[in-house]
Amino acid sequence: MSSIINNINKAFDHRIRLGIMSILVVNEYADFKMLKELLGVTDGNLASHTKALEKEEYINVEKSFIGRKPNTKYYVTKKGRDAFKKHVEAIEKLLNR
Repeated sequence: MSSIINNINKAFDHRIRLGIMSILVVNEYADFKMLKELLGVTDGNLASHTKALEKEEYINVEKSFIGRKPNTKYYVTKKGRDAFKKHVEAIEKLLNR
């Protein structure tokens, strides 16, 4: 049981971070506007959670301009994909006990 618990990742313990990762693992990327709309969160809330995932090196951030408007895209990293997969598997094991 403790090995299952050890694979539950604290970086994903918030529903917004879980949502960000869920969106990014099934899409090539997502921009700030898309994540904000899908998750129904404020700019500041989304920014703080993406920063936390970026700090863990679970996502990469690419900033650019479309015309004169700033555009921020997020991509899941291999490290992030692997960590998220382990996290989901651990939760599934707990639920199937």
